[in-house]
Amino acid sequence: MTEVAVFLVLGTIGAGLAAALLLRLLPTVRLQLAGLALLAVALPLGGVLASGWVMFHMQDDTKILAVSSAAAFSAVVAALLLARWIIAPLDRLRAASADLAAGRLSARAPERGPAELAEMGGAFNSMAGSIERLFEARRELVAWASHDLRTPLASMRAMLEAVEDGLAEPDEYLPLLNDRVQTLSSLVDDLFELARIDAGVLTVHVQEADLGPVVGSCVRSFEAEARAKGVSLGTRLDGSVPPVLCAPDKVERVLHNLLTNALRHTPSDGSIAVVVIPRGGEVTVAVEDTGEGVTEETGERMFERFWRGESSRTSAGSGLGLAIARGLVEAQGGRIWAENRAGGGARVAFTLPAV
Repeated sequence: MTEVAVFLVLGTIGAGLAAALLLRLLPTVRLQLAGLALLAVALPLGGVLASGWVMFHMQDDTKILAVSSAAAFSAVVAALLLARWIIAPLDRLRAASADLAAGRLSARAPERGPAELAEMGGAFNSMAGSIERLFEARRELVAWASHDLRTPLASMRAMLEAVEDGLAEPDEYLPLLNDRVQTLSSLVDDLFELARIDAGVLTVHVQEADLGPVVGSCVRSFEAEARAKGVSLGTRLDGSVPPVLCAPDKVERVLHNLLTNALRHTPSDGSIAVVVIPRGGEVTVAVEDTGEGVTEETGERMFERFWRGESSRTSAGSGLGLAIARGLVEAQGGRIWAENRAGGGARVAFTLPAV
């Protein structure tokens, strides 16, 4: 009879461990906890039933107590094992967050375990990646801004020293000095506007406006530059374009940045077109060119703040124009993106809400 009691004790413990292993395979913490609650009830109940069977056949209180104790012990062991399996991913996530807080931006959390914890790990890794890219982009911005500021300043210093030493007449360098001042002023303005966009303090007063005159005015301001470069520049309005809710001066700024970028990357004898297309409850404005197009990485990152790749379409200039364009478009309730044209070249488009 003792062998039967030992068998029941070991069997109950084995059933508890097996149940814990099965509970670990459940996909979510919610299901695991529900299974644990069911196990905590089922094992003692099984122990009670086994105790009744032992009582009926053996008439031995000690063996009854042993079977009941084994059932309760199995439930406790199963609960502890399952709790450890649940807590382990949380500990790894906590360690990764501590590394990130300490400045180790490459820290990542494991994306395994129950569904909730795996999703939490994925969200943490996405956040950590964004923070790492932001810090890297800020370092690059400081380097690029320093270079863009240093170059015109060095040129201005050299010209002023030449005038002071009597090696040149002031009138000879005045146009060049004015050009360098304009360059510096434009860069400072871009940095200031981007800082306002990042801080969320940019004020945009939208109103009902017709895009035709806005687009036409902006395109006309680039006609001389395009003609000098041998690039064909025009507009195309598809269908009846409804009025839009926008800030006309901000739309002109966006188009100015996009056209500047397109002219920079369109070869001579190429063409640029500003296409306006009504589509549903919004109007799409696209700048299409016959340049080299955009790579996959550039298309994904060219509008990111503080990012400029050597092979990107923003490699020249301050590298802030497209980031500013994105901020201005989003402030007016639109969106902006870049893609390759079917016939070659690039297409950068943004939307504005129609009235």
